[in-house]
Amino acid sequence: MLVLTRRRGQAICIGDDIRIVVTRIEDGQVRLGIESAHDVIILREELLESVRQANQSAQAVAPAQFDQWLQSHRPSIQDAASIQEE
Repeated sequence: MLVLTRRRGQAICIGDDIRIVVTRIEDGQVRLGIESAHDVIILREELLESVRQANQSAQAVAPAQFDQWLQSHRPSIQDAASIQEE
């Protein structure tokens, strides 16, 4: 890990495409501004971890469970026919 000391208004560059600027330091918190290309995804670490956990949970669902869920949420043939008639 690289540890740097920066003051308000100073920046750190990562490659040619990412620039991190210290915008405010107050009450033990640091506010950062991040400049990058629009196609670069930037997430807070806790949000990224939440997405990873959700993906792992989704992978753990057995195909039979998914088929059962799909059957219970799919409209019946009669319901579909009555919708088309209206």
